[in-house]
Amino acid sequence: MTSHEPRDYACPFCAVVARRETEHNAQADVVFRDEETTALISPKWWDVAPGHVIVVPNAHVENVYAITDEQLASVYRTAKRIADALKEATGCEGTSMRQHNEPGAGQDVWHFHVHVFPRWVDDGLYERDSEARWVSPTERALAAERLRATLRL
Repeated sequence: MTSHEPRDYACPFCAVVARRETEHNAQADVVFRDEETTALISPKWWDVAPGHVIVVPNAHVENVYAITDEQLASVYRTAKRIADALKEATGCEGTSMRQHNEPGAGQDVWHFHVHVFPRWVDDGLYERDSEARWVSPTERALAAERLRATLRL
């Protein structure tokens, strides 16, 4: 397997798992954490899918080729829990999950992760990749609090 992770890579998701702040991620973004996984409000949004969530394994693995079956099951178990909560917290009409491996597929963070998006009929999310924008900590905090309240049910 080819690794695309640069030498001396400062993994932003490992920092979140270790409870450290990064340029784009704050601990306030974390909506769920257990022994195997962490889920956080993404710092980059598409306006048609506000408050989408990233789910990561707590152990650093680069991509789907490196993740164990057990880690993969844990990530998707958490992703399902997040999808259920997004429906309730946002009133969305559905959810989508997306995961990328290697630069050719759009991976740009070298830690396996699954995006969980709130979706609405005819939102055109996948036609809007160029419209993604970095979101302020304040916007993320509002989305995180709403989702955390739902996840506590």
